[in-house]
This record gives sequence, C-alpha cells and structure tokens, in this order.
Amino acid sequence: MLYWHSDLLKLMRFAGPGRRNLLFLHGIECWRKMEGAVARAMDNVDIFLSNSEFTWNRFTELNPRWKTAKHETVALGAGVPEPEPPAPSATPAALMLGRMSRGEGYKGHEEVIRAWPRVTAERPDAELWIVGGGDGVDDFRRIAAALPCSHQIRFFGLVPNEEKERLLREARCLVLPSRGEGFGLVYLEAMRLGRPCLASDCDAGREVVGAPECGMTANPANPDEVAAAIVRLLGEQAAWERMSVNARRRYEERFTAAHFQQRLIKALERAAA
Repeated sequence: MLYWHSDLLKLMRFAGPGRRNLLFLHGIECWRKMEGAVARAMDNVDIFLSNSEFTWNRFTELNPRWKTAKHETVALGAGVPEPEPPAPSATPAALMLGRMSRGEGYKGHEEVIRAWPRVTAERPDAELWIVGGGDGVDDFRRIAAALPCSHQIRFFGLVPNEEKERLLREARCLVLPSRGEGFGLVYLEAMRLGRPCLASDCDAGREVVGAPECGMTANPANPDEVAAAIVRLLGEQAAWERMSVNARRRYEERFTAAHFQQRLIKALERAAA
C-alpha cells in the first residue's frame, strides 16, 4: 500500500493486515514534528520514499525517530522531451513561476526583485517576468515599484498553461532561488525547453538543476550572489547555449515522466520482494 501524503496514513487502519506500507514524502507536508495518530501509523511504514535527499534529510532532522528507517529516494519526472527547443526572444528575460503567499514567502521573489537593480547594472536591457498569484502579489508589486528599474519588472498574474508555456519559451532562464523546495517540478518544465535555471544552494533545487554545467545556484540571502548568477544566465551567447544544451540533456536523461515511472515501479518491486 503506497500512501502519497503523510496525513493519509490515518487510513492505514482500514487497509487490513498483511500489507507492506510505503509512504512517499514530498516536502513541506512532512517538514514538521509528527505526532498523534499520524506518528503511530508512521511506525508501521515499512519503506519511506522521498522525492529528494533534501526532503528526507529535513524530515529526519525534525523526526529523528525514523532516521534509521528503510528509505529510498525516487526523484520525480515530468513530461516528454521537446523535439527541437525554441530559441528565446531577443529580450534577455528571466522568468519566475510560482505562488506568492505571505504565509510562506520562501520561493525567492523578494530576493530576486531586490537584486534586480544589480542585474540591470550589468544588463541594462534585462527584464524580470513574474507569473503567479497569491496574497503576496501586491506586496511584491510595491517593492518593485520603489526600484529605479521598476519598468523592467513585469507581473503577469495567473495565466493559463498555454501562456505559461509561451513565456517559458520566450524567457532565457528560470529563476527560483527558493529556500524550501522539496523537489521543484517547475525546474523540469524549464529544462525540458533548454532553459537553464537558478535554484538556491539550500534546498532540493540544487539536486535538480545540475549547477554549474546545466544551471546555477546561489544563496538567496546574498543579493550580489543572486544577481551575479542571473547575469550569467542572461549572459554571453556561447556560454548560454552550452548551459541550455546541458540543461535539456540532463532533463532528457534523468527527469522525464517515464524516468519517474520506472524509478517508482522498481522501488515498489523491491518493496514487494
């Protein structure tokens, strides 16, 4: 029996005896101290699966009770390879995709916005495109409006999938120096199209983007480091093309939907053996 969320373990008592129990850990849902019925059910989990090493390590730091439990990392995957990645638009644009929530605030929006004057000092024509909704959007709009380069920061709001795909194709890179990604499927959406990514150096994004050959990582608390990484992703054409090719290859060799299916099936087969 595979449980896809820790709270679903409450249903374990209805599953009947004689089953092997597996729990898939995704990230934020398991980064809390487990107590009560969920913790008691977790004691009956035979194998823990996680989408990244970071997710597992953070879970066990908060819950050392299961640190020595049997565990496998099963990296996620999404989509199918793109036959021929499109060239980005002439505008050197960095794209941010993700919700903007006051209650979370970990995805790096404020850090990137505040670093943007440093980016435009090196690339005066650079634009930051921000896509997504949430109750924090107006806060970020106010921060951007106070900057001298505010006209180079565009908020698109929530957009349909077709528009999101168009923006990914036109952007030169994806920037999401988040502090709390359990995996980060959005990186795969970009890498599939040959768009290198900026992730943070403190969460699972670094396991996905493959810096420095395929993308970049930076400390989100260091605006100079964030800006320098973005400038490199927007930079010299030959270097960008190498990173673009590497990002696409990394996706195609490791992170398609078929790769994830194969990894998960093999993990289930080993559990049943």
